[in-house]
Amino acid sequence: MAKGSAPGAGRKGGKKAVSRSAKAGLQFAVGRIARYLKKGKYAERVGAGAPVYLAAGMEYLAAEVLELAGNAARDNKKNRIIPRHIQLAIRNDEELSKLLGTVTIAAGGVLPNIHSVLLPKKSKKAGDSADVPLVTTCVLCLACGSPGEQHRGDRTE
Repeated sequence: MAKGSAPGAGRKGGKKAVSRSAKAGLQFAVGRIARYLKKGKYAERVGAGAPVYLAAGMEYLAAEVLELAGNAARDNKKNRIIPRHIQLAIRNDEELSKLLGTVTIAAGGVLPNIHSVLLPKKSKKAGDSADVPLVTTCVLCLACGSPGEQHRGDRTE
């Protein structure tokens, strides 16, 4: 067999390669993030722990947003997460809303909100008969039993 043709050739002990993501127990690609950090010229040198730490932080944020968006989708009786669900998840969470306050999510819409001044005024008491309109003539009322009598429409007299 030619040198380098067999899997694991050149390695002592014949061990299989384990990615840095697997070593750290992450789903996000640590190697890719390391490459981006080096290519981006953020610093002359990049430590071995920096891409792992960054990948872990990014994975946590992604998982948090996806969990909240999944809950929003389930609340709307949907199986798929759409941008609207992501918007609702972010804006209803205080910390995520602060972090992503200046971010605009395409097709996200806005939070449902009606200012309290615009809402109709509530009556003072449920049994207040002043709000019930006065019926002038009644053909036959079930409460009083007599036709043509003036009374309130609450039928409790």
